[in-house]
Parts: sequence; structure tokens; C-alpha cells
Amino acid sequence: MARNEPGFTLICGGLLADPAKRRAEPVDVLIEDGVIRAVGSGLAVPEGARVEDAGGMVIHPGLINAHTHGHGGLARGQGDKWTLELLLAAAPWIGGNRALADKKLTTQIVAAEMVLKGCTAAYDLYYEFPLPTREGMDAAAEAYAEVGMRAVLAPMVADRTMYEAIPGLYDALPAELQAAVEKLRLAPYDKTLAAISDILQHWQWTSQDIRAAVAPTIPHHCADAFMCGCARLAREHGVGLHSHVGESKVQALTGIKRYGKTLIAHMDSLGLLGPNFTAAHAVWLDDDDMKRVRDAGGSLAHNPGSNMRLGNGMFPLRRALDIGVNVGIGTDGANCSDNQNMYEAMRYASMLSKVQTPDPRHWASVEEVYRAATEGSARALGFKDIGAIAPGMKADIVFLDLNSVNWIPHNWTVNQLVHAEDGLSVRHVMIGGRFVVRDRRLLTLDLAKLAREAEAARERLEALNAGMHELFTKLEPVVASFCPALAAQPYHVRRYLCDAPGP
Repeated sequence: MARNEPGFTLICGGLLADPAKRRAEPVDVLIEDGVIRAVGSGLAVPEGARVEDAGGMVIHPGLINAHTHGHGGLARGQGDKWTLELLLAAAPWIGGNRALADKKLTTQIVAAEMVLKGCTAAYDLYYEFPLPTREGMDAAAEAYAEVGMRAVLAPMVADRTMYEAIPGLYDALPAELQAAVEKLRLAPYDKTLAAISDILQHWQWTSQDIRAAVAPTIPHHCADAFMCGCARLAREHGVGLHSHVGESKVQALTGIKRYGKTLIAHMDSLGLLGPNFTAAHAVWLDDDDMKRVRDAGGSLAHNPGSNMRLGNGMFPLRRALDIGVNVGIGTDGANCSDNQNMYEAMRYASMLSKVQTPDPRHWASVEEVYRAATEGSARALGFKDIGAIAPGMKADIVFLDLNSVNWIPHNWTVNQLVHAEDGLSVRHVMIGGRFVVRDRRLLTLDLAKLAREAEAARERLEALNAGMHELFTKLEPVVASFCPALAAQPYHVRRYLCDAPGP
């Protein structure tokens, strides 16, 4: 559980990753009751302190996942050539008929992978159909607590299906499929708001650094009154508001068609932007959109692996950083980016910034990427005391083995963290001063048992969702034709490699 380890611990001789230095230098880290009290050389050992020898290891703050989906764990590897809209069409098949135990299990899969790969906190937009429930959100929170991670958990909600939200898509379906998708209609938004309110009123996990938030999934999938209701609940309970905004070009174009303005401009006109607001993906935001988020004190969650996997386009990381908006880095869900590896997400973020122009002066540096995956993501989650190894910060620390092939030789620490590390070198992971991974073994969960339970759930859910799989196979050719045709229409920013040069 993400509770602080009592007493003193002294970590001796680890090489501290520091963006200001080319090579990490040895330091001692003194921890008291799970909080870092001092960082320096030759620190005195308090009486009764536990001493951990970190010689031969690089230490860095736990990576922080700015955007994922716990419900995606059981749906890993289900699709290949899927756009975002095809993924949404597949959702009733790959995520349907979940029992309460499945809701915990799928989150355990995600959390276990994250901590084993050096990630200690995550922003999880968790989906339940037809309504979010107190029991379901508690099950997901319990999964994070038992693994030992910190998290922000937000029920992901909408009141319009994709077929209602994307102009013309429903009309493009044959009558048989129109009748089928009618059965997928979502609950009226007042019922959903009541369900979210119930969850927030009874939230019991904050003391374990598992916080609640609200996630109206995509702006045009929600009536304006619903979006405003979500924002009201977030304000009343002092929690975050997180939405997928401009993830795909279909979304961006729909915003113009539906509102006569960009999605961010519309959300801003409704008063939704603020310091607790995060726009996930944000691929198709323009400069004005980014400035609106910046001026409101909000954040963007950059998910480079998922954006490439779903063909969403290229997020302009360099431009966002130059504008001054806070950027965190995420993996997105295992149902669409297939893994929860934040080292890979950093590498993708760096590489993707470098293929958008041949001029290195306009690329993101490894230091900027590293800060985004730590301090930037921490800010997006609303945490002020994680994301760095410094006095006053919680002791969320990853230990990388320098004998790993990724560190032979060790030349430039932060560069190798971003470009060479893949999780293979993770030896220990500490959260709140407590080891949750030790000598590459997850201490808080039986992975063999998890694998058995996941395989049994997969087999059972495959049978239960066979009808929805059949429906998806009928919907797929229509969605795969209609949505790319919509995306071929012009938009005032360009985010594809095949686009002509432009802003």
C-alpha cells in the first residue's frame, strides 16, 4: 500500500540522475517516515536507521504516468490496425460484461506492470458501463493500494455514444446496425452525475494517496450541461477534471462542426479550464488552445505511443514547451498502446519530437522529456510532493542496476534514461520509503496467481462478449471508411507526416 514506511532509512552511494549534470554523481538520501529529509554526501546515520547500499545503481524519482486506463489491462493486444474510433467501436466487445472481481483484476495488471517498470503514480481514467459505481471504483482503488502505487482515479463518463457524437456516422450505418447501436445508448447525464457524486462523497482512499477525479471522456460525447455538471462536482470536491481533447483529427473537426470553434475554446467558454484541468493527448490543439490551457494553469498529457499506435498524429511537444504549458507524459491504456512502460513513453516522446523537423534546434531535449515524465506529470496529477528526489518530497525512488546491458557503458545518465532504458534495469522500486519491488520481484502481488486469474477471466469474457465481437465485425468496415474520410477534410493545423508543411 502507498503508505509511508516508518522510521529512518539511509540510502548510501547511489548515483542520482540529475538533468543538470551529464553523469550522475553519488549521493546519500536520508528518509524519515517515508519522506526525504536530506540529500548529500556522507550523511550521518541516525540511530536505528535502516541502511540500504545503492552502490552500482542509478537512482531516479519514480516515473509518473499522466494518463492511463485501468480498465484496459484485460484487453491488452486485442487490436492492430485500429484508429481511435475503431477502438471506441470495439469497446463493448473488449470491455464488456465485467464482474466486480474483473474490475479489480484488470487494474492489478496495469499497476503491477507500471511499478515493475519504474512508475510509482498514475492518472487513471476508469470506465464502467452503463454507469460508474462506488463498488467498481473502490475495486480499482483497492488494486492500486494493494500493489502500493499512488493514483488519481477518475470515473470516465459520457452521455452520447460515438455514433451520436460524430456528425453523420449514425446515418452512414445500415438500418440493422442503427438498431444495434441504439441498444448501446448511455444513461441520461443526470443519473451519471448522481453516480459520480456518490463516489466522491464516499471516497475513502485519499489517505493512501489514491485520489479521486472526474473525467468527461471527450467533449462532444457529453452535452454541455453534463460537462458543466462534471466541472461543478470537481470544484465542489476539490478534485481534478480530465478529458480527451483533440486526440484525433475526427475530434478536432467535430468540434468545429458542432461548436463553430475548437474543443478547447468551447470548453473554455463553458468555464471548464483551470489549474486542476488536464487535456489528454492534445494532438490537434493549436497555439491559441495551448495558451488557453497555459493561462488557466492546466496541463496536457502527452501519450506518444498511443498517438502513433492509433494513427492520431504528432503532438507538437517542442511548441507546447515553448508556449509554456505544463506537459506530462503518459502511456494511455493497455487496450490501445499495449504496455504501461513509461521508459518507452519517454523515448517515444523524444523521438517523435525529432521527426517533425530536420532542425535540431526545434527538438525536445532529453532533459525536458525527463522533467515532463516526473515533475510535469506530478503537476498534472495534482501532487506537489512527488516527482523529484529532494528534501520534503515523498521517497518514491527507482534503483537501476548499472550492470544491466542498457548502462554498458554509462556515458550520459538522463540521455540513457530516456533513450536506452526500457525497464530491464529496474532492480528495486520504493514508494513512500517502502520497497514494493526488490531484486526485480514484485513484493505486493503474486504474479503467477495474477496470470492464472487473468487467463481465466479472458476465457470467460471472450465467451460472454462473443455477440459484441460479432457486432464489431459488422461495424468495423463502416467506421473504418467513414472516419478516415471525415479526417481527410482540411483543418487549420497539421499533425500527420503526410500533411504538407504548415503550422
